Amino acid sequence: MRLLSVAVAASLLTAVPTAAEARAAITYYVDSRAGDDSAAGTSPDKPWKSLEKVSSTDLKPGDIVSLKRGGSFTGPLRLTASGTAARPIVIRSHGTGALPRISGDERDCVVVKGAYWQISGLRATGCRFAGFQLGGHHIELSGVAADNNVAGVWVTPSGSHNTVRDSTLTANNRMSVDDEGGDNDSGAFGVLLNGDDNLVTRNTITGSYARSHDYGTDGSAVEIFNGDRNRITYNHARDNETFTELGAQKGKTATGNVFAFNVVTSGRSRGSFLITRGPGHVVGPVKGTIAVQNSVYLPAKDTIGWSCHDGCGPSILRLRNNVIAVGGEAGWADGKGVDDGGSVYYGRKLTFKLGPKSVRADPLFLSRTDLRLRPGSPALGRGLPLSPAWYGGTALGKDMLGRPLSAAPDAGAYQR
Repeated sequence: MRLLSVAVAASLLTAVPTAAEARAAITYYVDSRAGDDSAAGTSPDKPWKSLEKVSSTDLKPGDIVSLKRGGSFTGPLRLTASGTAARPIVIRSHGTGALPRISGDERDCVVVKGAYWQISGLRATGCRFAGFQLGGHHIELSGVAADNNVAGVWVTPSGSHNTVRDSTLTANNRMSVDDEGGDNDSGAFGVLLNGDDNLVTRNTITGSYARSHDYGTDGSAVEIFNGDRNRITYNHARDNETFTELGAQKGKTATGNVFAFNVVTSGRSRGSFLITRGPGHVVGPVKGTIAVQNSVYLPAKDTIGWSCHDGCGPSILRLRNNVIAVGGEAGWADGKGVDDGGSVYYGRKLTFKLGPKSVRADPLFLSRTDLRLRPGSPALGRGLPLSPAWYGGTALGKDMLGRPLSAAPDAGAYQR
């Protein structure tokens, strides 16, 4: 008998499933009204009652936990086990009615520290800090809701390669720091990213806005602090204080974050799209930020499209094919300025040098909330041709409606 090669033998050994992978997956049911933690929990007519029971269960790859819709639970739901790429652990909801509601102001409501989770169909509200705290990796959060928290979703410094998608993050409008004096107020985040290589896509983020002693008002749809290479794409953001603000403490970085095909509108009296910093700022420099194919309309007077300050330069901020219309300042840069091109800007003033094919003109949006382009818009065919690296990968190189970009793309989040 011919001997197997070492490589073939090794591949056969690694293909043998572990005991956890070979075990049949179990579905557990939880009902806050009719459940009993002493029940088996493995059928809808014999469900568990509490999240504490779920948190204490030794979940294995492929297992499913299903919460009954219409119920209310006291958090936290702590998820510390790990699935695998082939067999993630699933948290979902079943039945009819409102999403199962998890609350509790003494703890973050859903805390995930393991890996390979798929979590959907939950609402986290009125939590200590975060509705959903993601501290592990390869966690997919989809179709969830979060409101009345400091952060709807918080990806901690240890959280990486996670996805937050197709979710509704509304009125996360509480401050974690709000004291008189200084320059340290913080809070009101739709998504707070402290980790690396995460994807935030196709969410609706509204009302990230709160009163602040230091700033008057504060808040961000997506805040990045010390997070690298995150991709923020295809999100609808309405009535937030800022769409995104970036910073990094000394010794840390927030490098290479990409914002593409986002649609940002607001009816508030003040607001901004993007705020970033150079090396002269206490939380700078923030290097390599890319904003491409975004559509922004902020009509109030106290608004700014983007600001790059305290030592801006092309290595700090790169802008391509955006449409930014504001009632205030369309863009502001000091230092060496930014790397700009293919964009349409409209505002009372601009404090930066327009790049190739960029123009100052009314973009002719369809309406204040519908940022598709009317015939004759100067944004039509305005964009520069770009490689997929600008968008964060080939899969993200389509417009908000899934249409591919042409060789001469339109500026903004929508193509003809």
